[in-house]
Amino acid sequence: MMDETEFWELVDASREAAEGDPEEQADLLVDRLLQLDPEMVLDFARHFEARYNRAYTWDLWGAAWVLLDGASDDAFDFFRCWLIGQGREVYEGGVHQPDTLADLLDDFDDEIDGDGEELGFAADEAYEQLTGAVAADLGIPPGPAEPTGTPLDLENESVLAERYPKLWERFRG
Repeated sequence: MMDETEFWELVDASREAAEGDPEEQADLLVDRLLQLDPEMVLDFARHFEARYNRAYTWDLWGAAWVLLDGASDDAFDFFRCWLIGQGREVYEGGVHQPDTLADLLDDFDDEIDGDGEELGFAADEAYEQLTGAVAADLGIPPGPAEPTGTPLDLENESVLAERYPKLWERFRG
């Protein structure tokens, strides 16, 4: 059984080795997961999915919109994967109070940062390589159909600037 600390250690080790490149991080994460048994890989996937679902909030979507200068449904999905890849402190801070990402992120290049699509598939890929089979249902409840929290007008720059003053000033000001 993988605990939360082990989950974050795998995420951190792969990010540090990749020097922040999300695609490289995903490849390194797959390599590390391949050293585990298939049940541990599924545990990792459960941890990842639970955090991915927890980050499906309007508040975080607004922050992603500011950082990425717009974020479609898919872009926000990939942003949530990327946020998990940034490690526990950045993830927890971003989910709890998205504007603090202005303090938590060293820098942010919207050409490479904010898109962790490949990270979202790392456990599936490792499981398939280990077993030759597609990962079974993880046995955790599906995520919310709609983002949680109060919807906001993502197209309205004054709303975003007011809701995320630090992010707006640092990344859009």
